Amino acid sequence: MGRLLLRLILIVAALGALLILGFIINGAIGMRVHAQEAGTITGLRLRGPVAILRDDRGVPHVLARNEHDLFFAQGYVEGADRLFQMDLLRRFVLGELAEVFGQAALKHDKLEREVPVRAIAAAQWQRLDFRSREIFGAFSEGVNAAMEREPLPVEFRLLAYRPRPWTPQDSLAVAMATVLDLTDDWNAIEPRDASYRVGGVRLLNALFPLTDSCYDAPVMTGLSGIGPGAACKRHLATLVSELSDSRAPVGSDEWAAGSNRALHGRALLANDPHLALHMPGVWYLIDLRAPHFHVAGASLPGCPGVVLGHNESLAWGATNGTVTSLSAFLEPAHLDPTGWQTEEFAARFRPLSRARYYRTRDTFGATTLNHRSVLVRWNAYDDPVSPALTFIALNRAATIEAATAALARFPGPTQNFVLADTSGRAAYVLAGSIPNDPVRGRWFHPASDLAQRYPAIPFARLPKVAPSRDAVVWTANNKMYGPKYRLALSPQFATPYRAYRIAQLLRARRMYDVEYFTQMQLDVLSLPERDLAHDVSKALGDRNAPLAAQLAAWNGEMEGASSTATVVEGIRVQLTRRHTGRMPTVLAMMDRTTAHRNAVTPPSPVPWRFAGADPVPHALASLGIDFLDGVTLPGNGDAFTLHMQSPGYSQSFRAVWDVGNWDAGGITLPQGESGEPGSGHYTDQATAWIDGRLWPLPFSDAAVSRTVVHRETLLP
Repeated sequence: MGRLLLRLILIVAALGALLILGFIINGAIGMRVHAQEAGTITGLRLRGPVAILRDDRGVPHVLARNEHDLFFAQGYVEGADRLFQMDLLRRFVLGELAEVFGQAALKHDKLEREVPVRAIAAAQWQRLDFRSREIFGAFSEGVNAAMEREPLPVEFRLLAYRPRPWTPQDSLAVAMATVLDLTDDWNAIEPRDASYRVGGVRLLNALFPLTDSCYDAPVMTGLSGIGPGAACKRHLATLVSELSDSRAPVGSDEWAAGSNRALHGRALLANDPHLALHMPGVWYLIDLRAPHFHVAGASLPGCPGVVLGHNESLAWGATNGTVTSLSAFLEPAHLDPTGWQTEEFAARFRPLSRARYYRTRDTFGATTLNHRSVLVRWNAYDDPVSPALTFIALNRAATIEAATAALARFPGPTQNFVLADTSGRAAYVLAGSIPNDPVRGRWFHPASDLAQRYPAIPFARLPKVAPSRDAVVWTANNKMYGPKYRLALSPQFATPYRAYRIAQLLRARRMYDVEYFTQMQLDVLSLPERDLAHDVSKALGDRNAPLAAQLAAWNGEMEGASSTATVVEGIRVQLTRRHTGRMPTVLAMMDRTTAHRNAVTPPSPVPWRFAGADPVPHALASLGIDFLDGVTLPGNGDAFTLHMQSPGYSQSFRAVWDVGNWDAGGITLPQGESGEPGSGHYTDQATAWIDGRLWPLPFSDAAVSRTVVHRETLLP
């Protein structure tokens, strides 16, 4: 019996070793494999041949004979290059992470399903017309074809599961991820509500100012209407309050100029959205071409079409509007008992669990971070229209007028759009559904207000700047209107420092070109940090003359070689009592700053390139799998600079378009095009990104031909 038991133990150990070895080998293979880039793939559900030409950074240029095949091919290349990212995002918004990651993700899933994304996507699908259904259906077929024919990405091998087939509703659900990310929701309302209930409107306005009037830069007033800037009388306490804004720095920059303000006689447009910094990046670059349809730029993996970019006649950019999108009500004492629904949750290696949610025809229940129960009324739920439809319409729009007509139907999240077309004109428009709610998300409505209705403000009444060859327009999530505009749109706009700096740089020149717009995107002057340094310098006076002199002489630039930038960041952390998430070097500066104040000679602080460096983690880094991480970005800029870089956030691409001469502009990603480490295009744009190089996106036949590296053909 002893020998038999020993033999069984040895067999089990050998099997375990083989499993571990197989896991390691499978993972190693996954690190080397990548999607097919050349050759011919047959047997696809196509109506004709499709050519996929990949350029020197792996960007696919898709040439099809009809739109069905075009969007099928887009689904195919995105499924081939970004499948794990798409599946993870799908699971995230649908509350299905626990099926892969187990019990630890169950709490997130239950919270995520408070917003009934699956039901919203299903309702959006039902409202699509035939042409739109064909687009989403073709895209999904392409994704599934890639699942069947391309190697399984390494993440699936490491986590030991295979993705389920992609559906059109999955694309609609993935599009909701951006909606959720950019919406001023009940968790954002909660701290404002708490302040209001303690100190009324006076305390609310003090703690959550609508804007900083010293640096106000509304696009509707023009370049001559920006605030006085540093000449404005400021107080350190006010500045510290502004700097301690607890909201994540999710935002964007954009600006455009008409042809009369451009050196080469064509309109110009720049855009750089600020989003979470991770591997792979948020955007997937693509060039799509079929008869009467040609568009290029950044797509959201999992969704058909181009979100931000240009077609043959029009370029567009967008920034978050930071305005009211929904109304939230305190939960009434008695809820309709028929409104409760039960949902099941599957967690890996665990039995099914359940949770109850409250949903009626026009409201759904949600729980805030501090466990308050509220009811939410939001057009995304009670009038579900996918924002993806508007972007596909923009892909087709040939003029600013056609684009504006499409934006009039945009459901949200509310965005500032800048537009420029080949007529040489530039324009600005705010688009998206904004409820005409007098509370404006400043506090929670009492339950009695559920009887009220707050219809959307008509599109014609939203802020805009008319198309013109002389127009200069810009936004950066700031207040876009001046005192003459009568509607109140937001409980609190983003701080206007980036917008002010954009306007300042635009006002510095009469004429612009691609190179100037590109340099603007790299600007690292932090206006509030400069003011903070100078205010602290005055407060120190003779008590610490060396530090006071250092801060007074600082130019406010958060550039990599600056050690004063590191000192100022340490002061900000100390004054605002916030852990910024920077590397320990920055947090140590709090102690060094104290040493300065005590007139003790501290060690020389490290340059900002090291103290402000930002790693680019993969989604699996939290599990200890860090070999999929991207290239760390050296410190350069902060949350208030045009070259936005803050812990966990960054410019998610930088694009400048020379409208009509599309090959002269370009777009660069922080890391790479592919989500597969073995492709060669996982992090190959990082050097260009760090160096500030704008990478051309070939659009003309000649430019595409010059840069083609691989050719692939898809056949029925």
